[in-house]
Amino acid sequence: MTAPTHASWVTFLTGWVLASRRTVTRMILVAGDAAEKHFSSYHRVFSAARWSLDALGLAVFDLIEPWLKGEAVLLALDDTLARKRGLKMFGTGMHHDPLLSSRGKAITNWGHSWVVLGVLVKLPFRAGHVYCLPILFRLYLNTKSAARHRRTYRTRPELAVGMLTVLCNHRKSQRFHVVADSAYGGQIVLCHLPANCDLTSRLLKDARLYAPAPTRKPGTNGRPHRCNERLPTPHSLLTGRRRRVTLNNYGRRKVARVADPLGHVHAAPTRPLRVGAVEAINGGRGREAFYSTCSQTTAKQVLTWYTMRWSLEVTNHDSKQHLGFEEPSGWTCSSVERTAPLAMLL
Repeated sequence: MTAPTHASWVTFLTGWVLASRRTVTRMILVAGDAAEKHFSSYHRVFSAARWSLDALGLAVFDLIEPWLKGEAVLLALDDTLARKRGLKMFGTGMHHDPLLSSRGKAITNWGHSWVVLGVLVKLPFRAGHVYCLPILFRLYLNTKSAARHRRTYRTRPELAVGMLTVLCNHRKSQRFHVVADSAYGGQIVLCHLPANCDLTSRLLKDARLYAPAPTRKPGTNGRPHRCNERLPTPHSLLTGRRRRVTLNNYGRRKVARVADPLGHVHAAPTRPLRVGAVEAINGGRGREAFYSTCSQTTAKQVLTWYTMRWSLEVTNHDSKQHLGFEEPSGWTCSSVERTAPLAMLL
């Protein structure tokens, strides 16, 4: 940032803390005498000033790096809907609303769909609890909105891969491990992961698993085999007697039957996956399946990693309830993409 932009930032932070409705105009009014410039100067901070939301997120990552312990930095990846009002607001559209939807009926709502990448960190003042601190954001535009604003359409998994690439290139010597739900566990993310990043996600119960491809013999003609023989599906792995483990996930203690074979998928035949098929003995959601690119781990560890992604859901909820992430606004094209995620960063 330049010095004038930094001075405007200080004014914004003052107004952000004290304002009840966190729009740009309201923050200027609440700042009072601290807002010495013309109001248009503060609006231009988010539309024309020289600063980058990615650079700000990476700076936040550098600040929390002393609290990140372990061989790999754990990340959480998900998207969230910020409901808005107004037909002329940039980037809005009809998106799936997970809070109002049920398994039998899907409901859509008008607003912004943000893809969020956060860092999972354990702070010393609360042992045993995981916090998610968001650092990178991407605004998802559906096909109609992208065509209307003359932008290249990119799916949510493609936006997620872009954020992972930015963070992993920022620390090429550091190992990262991202945890995401099934929407980000497909081949788009799995096949384009950075070299220093692993992935843990949900797997279909009837997913096709294969043994590793056989070694190609010298002088053999024809296209090489991508996979070997077919392995049992995660659902069929739980048939019969299986090992029992005790899981302490989501604050509850459960006993479950698990199976953790090593398998490959057709989209990424060279990458071994540790599959975790689980079935709770009492209650639960029936048979479920997960996977991790950390092939040397166990099914219990895979399930523990996956449950840690819930802290991102808590962060999304708190930022909407207390920080104005979901408040209606009249921001323009550039200011929407750069201002709205500040509610989660701050």
